[in-house]
Amino acid sequence: MKADALRRALIGGGASSDFDLNPGTVLPPGRILRATAVLVAMQDFPGGPRLLLTKRSSHLQHHPGQIAFPGGKLDETDASLTAAALREAQEEVGLPPHCVQVLGELPSHETVTGFTITPILAQITAPFTPKPEAGEVDEVFTVPFDFVTNPANFKVEQRIWRGVLRSYYTVPYGPYYIWGATARILRGLAERLSR
Repeated sequence: MKADALRRALIGGGASSDFDLNPGTVLPPGRILRATAVLVAMQDFPGGPRLLLTKRSSHLQHHPGQIAFPGGKLDETDASLTAAALREAQEEVGLPPHCVQVLGELPSHETVTGFTITPILAQITAPFTPKPEAGEVDEVFTVPFDFVTNPANFKVEQRIWRGVLRSYYTVPYGPYYIWGATARILRGLAERLSR
């Protein structure tokens, strides 16, 4: 994937949320959203670009066992959301910041669990050896970027959550069930890349 095509994907497009497919959702008044940032990073391989993802530890309080981008909460010591995403990627998967070319911010995504996620689009510019952070990340892996940014590969599924039927995007790949906020962010990117 060429950097200029990715930069065009940064232009336009609004924020997304876990409520996009659930317009009847009633949000609690006065809710406070926690700022987070994730690194949507791809790396060129001989067979084409691949997207870096993690499988979260099954012992985590939030989203255990789910497929996710490396990332996390904005700390007081982070100079920006981009700095937070780069710091978290280094902590979670061992990706050195000097191996990353940041392209820009994608539109934010609000989760039903009270987070505002800012996806930082980037390219990994040098080889690195992934090192999953024990206790947080069970696995670091990649999937073909072209697959997870093809709108035709997305499905809408449903499940009961807190007594209510909720719809959400999925983009399964092999043994990896990519869904929820990760799939919704990828769906938005897929839409912008296909225009």
